[in-house]
Amino acid sequence: MSRLLVTGGAGFIGANFVQRAVRDHRVTVLDALTYAGDRRNLAPVADDIEFVHGDIGDAELVDRLVKQADVVVHFAAESHVDNSLGDPAPFIWTNVVGTFHVLEAVRRYDVRLHHISTDEVFGALPLDTTSRFTEETRYDPSSPYSASKASSDHLVRAWTRSYGIAATISNCANNYGPYQHVEKLIPRGITTVLTGGRPKVYGTGVNVREWTHVDDHNDAVRRILRDGRIGETYLIGSGQERSNKQVTETILRLLGKPADGYDQVADRPGHDLRYATSSDKLRTELGWSPRHVDFDSGLADTIAWYREHEPWWAEAKVATEQKYAADQSARSS
Repeated sequence: MSRLLVTGGAGFIGANFVQRAVRDHRVTVLDALTYAGDRRNLAPVADDIEFVHGDIGDAELVDRLVKQADVVVHFAAESHVDNSLGDPAPFIWTNVVGTFHVLEAVRRYDVRLHHISTDEVFGALPLDTTSRFTEETRYDPSSPYSASKASSDHLVRAWTRSYGIAATISNCANNYGPYQHVEKLIPRGITTVLTGGRPKVYGTGVNVREWTHVDDHNDAVRRILRDGRIGETYLIGSGQERSNKQVTETILRLLGKPADGYDQVADRPGHDLRYATSSDKLRTELGWSPRHVDFDSGLADTIAWYREHEPWWAEAKVATEQKYAADQSARSS
């Protein structure tokens, strides 16, 4: 069994990845346990992993852990656009400086690396086209978050070309599923309805995202680790596009509420209109395809998870709503 170091493995996507990876690998998780990381996310496999509480900005710690690994799967990132607009510093530290330390360590010990990134590095697509991002799309980030992830992608490519490290990159569409922090659109909408409130939609809600179930995303990552070509980038997406308004209406409908039972709030700055990826390369070269092709069904399963796990999200929900209220007040003043 190979030895996997999973950075950010207590976060949403990383924890879902770890829960499946332990079947085939010895796994060490490195996570700083910021507000978006939670040891409870790893409870089902706590006895099967080594957990290290630490920061990927800690070069000595990263060096020690990478030295013991065969493969590094690099999920660790600050990932919320709104938070990056309010304070970009943690995004530069984690996404850029942290990635630099990971790269230097894998270079030193000749360890395989897979770097997880986002389709937000490409900027926005028009609403009135069917065009999609590809691996050749020019980078055009709109927020401090996406700019920091674009920077990390460029670092990985530079270290691959300059130093010959064995690395691959994936850029994924929006994920949804269990263990996602309640600051994100889908869990925030679900938990708002479950607590008797009305979901909030930025602006008119026309902004479109492609929604991929977290298990499908992680299946793709595992496929890239197994069969992906070193130095290559693969886009991961389901093809399931929905506007924020449509997603919110579906949540309301699945929870037995009127589809118009939401409130519109002031739009956030630089809100990209549309993201959509072409995952043709991943599908053609590596034979991957998503299993959760019915968005309503996947969303219903996600709603059921949040309904059954209120103790997991209740405290974070209060803090999140207080922060959003303060942000909206500041924008309106």
